[in-house]
Amino acid sequence: MGFGAITPIELQGEDSNVVTNKFLPPGAGLLSGYDSGAFFCELTSGRGPGQEDVDAIAGRLHLQDLAHLRHRSALAVSELFDLGVTFTVYSNKDAIDRILPFDVIPRVITAAEWSRLEAGVIQRVTAINLFLHDVYHDQRILADKVVPESLVLGNANYRPVMRYRDVPRGAYAHVCGIDLVRDQAGEFHVLEDNARTPSGVSYVVENRALMLRAFPDLMADTRIRPVDNYGLMLRQALDDIAPQGVDEPRVVLLSPGIYNSAFFEHVFLAREMGVPLVEGRDLLIDEDRVYMRTTAGRAPVHSIYRRIDDAFLDPKAFNPDSLLGVPGLMEVYRKGNVALANAPGTGVADDKAVYSYMPRIIKYYLGEEAVIPNVETFICREPDGLAYTLANLEHLVVKPVGESGGYGMIIGPKATKAEIEEFRVKLKADPTNYISQPVVGLSVCPTLTDTGIQPRHVDLRPYAVTGAKTTVLPGGLSRVALKEGSLVVNSSQGGGSKDTWVLE
Repeated sequence: MGFGAITPIELQGEDSNVVTNKFLPPGAGLLSGYDSGAFFCELTSGRGPGQEDVDAIAGRLHLQDLAHLRHRSALAVSELFDLGVTFTVYSNKDAIDRILPFDVIPRVITAAEWSRLEAGVIQRVTAINLFLHDVYHDQRILADKVVPESLVLGNANYRPVMRYRDVPRGAYAHVCGIDLVRDQAGEFHVLEDNARTPSGVSYVVENRALMLRAFPDLMADTRIRPVDNYGLMLRQALDDIAPQGVDEPRVVLLSPGIYNSAFFEHVFLAREMGVPLVEGRDLLIDEDRVYMRTTAGRAPVHSIYRRIDDAFLDPKAFNPDSLLGVPGLMEVYRKGNVALANAPGTGVADDKAVYSYMPRIIKYYLGEEAVIPNVETFICREPDGLAYTLANLEHLVVKPVGESGGYGMIIGPKATKAEIEEFRVKLKADPTNYISQPVVGLSVCPTLTDTGIQPRHVDLRPYAVTGAKTTVLPGGLSRVALKEGSLVVNSSQGGGSKDTWVLE
């Protein structure tokens, strides 16, 4: 269907976020009565340069018929099932595999906004790699007491086997997912860093492909930066870090197998890179080299994009009971005969307590202020941080430092008194395991719900790929909390995703 003339959306009054029809085509529309409340809206709130482009998209969306939108949404869900775009929820024994819920209303980022976000992500990833090189070599940052020594050397993700191990191009975290949130004032903040095996990028690419097929009219004449080159970006980085002297590196993606929560993504990325998908049993070590078993015999392997946690990577170096890894792999890696992405031990940089020191880490190595600031964080291993957290538990978000996926955390304002008291006991028993943060009023985006178009909270995970240089995929994964009022966007906790449009 056509959308007619495009006109800008304006807000009703200075302090209201209710969208009116004053500057929209006559008659009721999809966004009539939409109210983002006190939260910054990713589609209807003012943002400076590029506003007219966002207004044009909102105008097109406003002219969409709700019933027609629901029909297209249902077709999109069916297509996700047909394509097998799934993830696994280990905590649900009855319905393990499910699709990631997809909302058809996109999240829009202007060119000016993206320019700053891209610079901030590159700055952060650069500092992370310098930090990792330092803590596994000279440990200057620990000697200068910028970061507490115990926080690093006592970290569960610190790998002594990596000490004095030089890595190609100084890159440890070849794939980073930096989680960003926008507050009620419209300012972006870093919520956490993901430098081990960040997942979700396959949904970024699939969401865009789905929108191109289902909503070509909404995207018509809109200049959006592409995301379909991610496989080439990743393959180039893995070629860049291959052992010296190898002209045509053979790359593989190492997966734990079909029961892993992100197995769909492993298949997807291997296909996008044009490389074999292997499990530990498909690889072998011989004379300090890695080989892949094939029907034509053994083939040398030079770079491995591993989606297996450190503990299971090599039973000789880490967990001796692991059946997922490759015995002897770390010795080959130590001798420089194979590259691993991400490098073992990168988890020390995405620990949630280390995260709180990232502005100081950036300043220490780069002499710069953080382009994107952190969310204020209190470290419970420190007496002042613990005291403040205990005194304000009902107002804070408290997270375990080593968990992901939204597990093990508590959102004080949403918790019952009984839940708060139960958590207080756990916090006192093991304060080193927790950090706390104020509740951020996450920005919202119009979202298709059973009751019409409603605001739902969103975050953003841009993906940075580092080889010879660091490149950031335009946009990233916009996760959306589908439950009304929920601030938890994780897929494992019922969240979904949206396509993220970075405008040219």
